[in-house]
Amino acid sequence: MASKASAVWTGSLKEGKGTISTATGVLNNANYSFATRFEGAASGTTPEEMIAAAHASCFSMALGAQLGAAGLTPEKIETHAAVTLAKVDGGFAITRIALTTTASVPGATKEAFDQAAANAKAGCPISKLFANNTEITLDATLV
Repeated sequence: MASKASAVWTGSLKEGKGTISTATGVLNNANYSFATRFEGAASGTTPEEMIAAAHASCFSMALGAQLGAAGLTPEKIETHAAVTLAKVDGGFAITRIALTTTASVPGATKEAFDQAAANAKAGCPISKLFANNTEITLDATLV
């Protein structure tokens, strides 16, 4: 399975602008720019915001799979991801991803949940993508 997206950029780095689209149409000419990425402009997205969405959704699915393998069925898993882009030697890099998740899992013990969350963090493909070059933290709460 190959997921597909495209980006179009026009103009210089600071004055230019771009759009991002996905093959599924979920994103259709979503705006992005220097101002959204580096200056906090409210209109538009950033590559890091999309990585945050990808990681939050990937981790949630991986946690659901881990819980299922333990014979547990979650009622709800809600994950938030915060991706930090920072200036480092040689330019900019994603230096940290903080995952915060809460889950309602009938019959789960704290120990079983914590193990499933740790396994999900290690096994999620997006976590694996960043594992050797980015700090990934996890705050997982069973509710």
